Amino acid sequence: MGVSINIRKNLGSFCMNVQFQSEASRIGILGASGCGKSMTLKSIAGIETPDAGEIVIHDRVLYHDNQKVNVKPQKRNIGYLFQNYALFPTMTVEKNIAAGLKGTKQENQRRVREMVQRFRLEGLEERLPGELSGGQQQRVALARIMAYEPEVILLDEPFSALDMFLKDRLQQELMEMLRDYEGTIIMVSHDRDEIYRFSEDLVIMDQGKVVTSGKTKEIFQNPGKVEAARLTGCKNISRAKRQGEHALTALDWGVELCTEQKIPEGVTHVGFRAHEFLPVWGERKNNCIRAEIAGSAQLPFEKNFYIRPETEDASGMENICWFLQKKQWEILENRGMPDYLQFPEESLLFLEE
Repeated sequence: MGVSINIRKNLGSFCMNVQFQSEASRIGILGASGCGKSMTLKSIAGIETPDAGEIVIHDRVLYHDNQKVNVKPQKRNIGYLFQNYALFPTMTVEKNIAAGLKGTKQENQRRVREMVQRFRLEGLEERLPGELSGGQQQRVALARIMAYEPEVILLDEPFSALDMFLKDRLQQELMEMLRDYEGTIIMVSHDRDEIYRFSEDLVIMDQGKVVTSGKTKEIFQNPGKVEAARLTGCKNISRAKRQGEHALTALDWGVELCTEQKIPEGVTHVGFRAHEFLPVWGERKNNCIRAEIAGSAQLPFEKNFYIRPETEDASGMENICWFLQKKQWEILENRGMPDYLQFPEESLLFLEE
């Protein structure tokens, strides 16, 4: 079982070269817009054909350039949920759900009834897609996919066009509806929170290539690569110069960081997430930076402070982000701004280009 992807395709602006394997039932692909995520899904579905490589899903070879295998999309048993749901606009809900079924008329009618009940579409059977809300359209699109019991479901940025409130609600609904699905789901997104909530295994892509892949929580905890750190939300990344096994200089921050653990030899950058700083009042401690505020912004549930680096010429350097959640505001109100911010060692991210 599992998924094994190894495909290459020239996309003009760059060459897509995607390789990953996973035994997980929930796989996320995270990357910026235009990095090749959707093309990867379309290649798995058979909508696009790679230039070379192989695609193996649940031990079935769907594409193999050397063996001249390229299974037609309708024979791959893969369900594809597009961004706009791709419902037939002139067909009713019932007919949309029945569109992919190949049984007898009676079998199809029974299956459609099952899907209408399962996806809470009772009373909407005769409506056209244009008469449905976004959530109802999503349920119809899913019902159409699930009606023919695919082995794999591909979710292509299913929430990207929605506002934040609707997005959260439909994400929860979708996860609820897919809870009992025993096949593999692969979802692509540029939204790290969405991917984190959804996936067991994670593939991070940049410019058509896989930057890193593995267990989702482990990658967020230790991204390993600069681009993976950025895409998982790390706001503070500095070039690093290793000063032996237990010290490095963060060149863009102007501070020296000492560690008890060994610093990897290949480290080129150090990262630090904006929520992880410890405020320090009074004397400077190890692994600190002066809390010289260059600017701030107050959001409903968070205060964002921008700290000047300690480099001799900080004019060309990016400020360091310190994000403070609402429950921590009181300590600043009582004690005032700290003199320093400390980088706890366990939160340092050692990164390579």
